Amino acid sequence: MYQLLRQIAKTGIVSEPPPHSDEALRQIEQRLGAVILKHFGRALTIRHVDAGSCNGCELEIHTMNGPYYNLERLGIKLVASPRHADMLLVTGPVSRNMELALKRTYDATPEPKLVVALGDCGCTGGIFGESYASCGRVSNVIPVDVAVPGCPPTPFAIMQGILTAISTKKS
Repeated sequence: MYQLLRQIAKTGIVSEPPPHSDEALRQIEQRLGAVILKHFGRALTIRHVDAGSCNGCELEIHTMNGPYYNLERLGIKLVASPRHADMLLVTGPVSRNMELALKRTYDATPEPKLVVALGDCGCTGGIFGESYASCGRVSNVIPVDVAVPGCPPTPFAIMQGILTAISTKKS
């Protein structure tokens, strides 16, 4: 134990340097905030549905809620109930066990609802495809407005997908 404490004291604080400001990120954040205010006049509420993913996309969604991307300051909130949601964020290929649950979640979301399919698995079925255990892509089960490819997609790409879905929404 003493050796470990001595090593910690000798090494000092080791952490990553703060990220440099990203001009593209700042621009999309401004556009996203403005579009949310224009179309909703309040916060955009999103219900995330994991339809059978490997959790890679979920890590990126959680990163968006962190201090660097900080979606809450843009007026985007993740909610626990589809009845309170404006948008469904669906990850993974839809497993047969989640097919009915996803349909019910979609039906419980009030109109006008938006659906964003995340990741290669949500967009195309990914490496899982369609099989006895998988329905494949999200659009095989519910209508999808925007598909965000990537394995997993970056938080920046997810934010662009959300912006695209809101911008194409019929007012």
